[in-house]
Amino acid sequence: MFREITKKEEVISVGKKILVTQSSMPKCEEYMEEIKDLWESHWLTNMGEKHQRLQKELLSYLGVNNVELFTNGHMALELSLQALDFKSGGEVITTPFTFASTTQAIVRNGLIPVFCDINPIDFTIDVNKIEELITEKTVALMPVHVYGNVCNVEEIERISQKYNLRVIYDAAHVFGVKYKNRGIGSFGDVSCFSFHATKVFNTIEGGCACFSDDELGRRLYELKNFGIKNQEEIELVGANAKMNEFCAAMGLCNLRHIDEEIAKRAKVVERYRKHLSGIDGIKLSPIQRNVKSNFAYFPVIFDEKIFGVTRDEVMSHLAKYDVEARKYFYPLTSSFQCYNGVYDSNETPIALYVSEHVLTLPLYADLDLNDVDKICSIILNLKNKNSEVKL
Repeated sequence: MFREITKKEEVISVGKKILVTQSSMPKCEEYMEEIKDLWESHWLTNMGEKHQRLQKELLSYLGVNNVELFTNGHMALELSLQALDFKSGGEVITTPFTFASTTQAIVRNGLIPVFCDINPIDFTIDVNKIEELITEKTVALMPVHVYGNVCNVEEIERISQKYNLRVIYDAAHVFGVKYKNRGIGSFGDVSCFSFHATKVFNTIEGGCACFSDDELGRRLYELKNFGIKNQEEIELVGANAKMNEFCAAMGLCNLRHIDEEIAKRAKVVERYRKHLSGIDGIKLSPIQRNVKSNFAYFPVIFDEKIFGVTRDEVMSHLAKYDVEARKYFYPLTSSFQCYNGVYDSNETPIALYVSEHVLTLPLYADLDLNDVDKICSIILNLKNKNSEVKL
């Protein structure tokens, strides 16, 4: 049982900055032990021993056939598109409800993003609207797994086979997620993960591409290292996207504790759901069937007509108590200034609505459950300005 929390108590009890996320880290001693031998080898980058170990361990953990490590998740995505060698001007069907990286990776490869709306249930691409967007110029689909929710992979596979399209998944949010006991990274031609510091699993900064085609792997390996095939042959125009040994070492440490971290996140999500489920004007992301979640984010949709205040007002109110929430994703990538006049966000009305009403609340493994109680109390007291809310 939770007693009522008054506004005065909120101010006193929060009294510290609660960030929207906090990086998971091993104990300092564990990391120092992991990197100690680097002072002996002096091998700090270029696919060293720790890089190779992390690559091998991720193969097993993610349940995939091949893994190629990168300096960040964006380069995994951008170079995966390049490795698939699409003709310039080809169209890639994707969603604007995503981080900038997804759209930018397409454009930087000389390809054209074609925006499909999302479904209002789990906020992933609406598979019922994909086929109407396919033209003779369409070369690929780039669906985005969102907040830990997975796309309708079976329908996407059906569509891709029917129209002979490649599938590149932006899997930045779904590290460790399984669908029907199958690692989510094993779907599509390529699945790209982000290991950024804010993600469920981090290597400080990093990412990977998962795939089955060995020839694609060869191209990815060369592309991340300037296109170098060997000391005398450079057959591709590549980039420098190699993960260094210090980042790989952090990954090795964090991977040892990942299941424990996810279990902690699950408890935080359970607490949020306990307080916020069934509240008029609040919509929570559903629990997907057959999905083993990683509890990456906790998005809340605020309907101001029912809840009484807007998403932005909730965000501002939380900030008064040093609680940081995030409008994630907002704005839609189709409305970025760099695409002015190219796209109309009204053509994806559900994505537009969700972007204007969603707020992701603080969520990380070490978030105190008492702080979750206080965050929910602040939100619900805002809805009921003239009455206190019992949690």
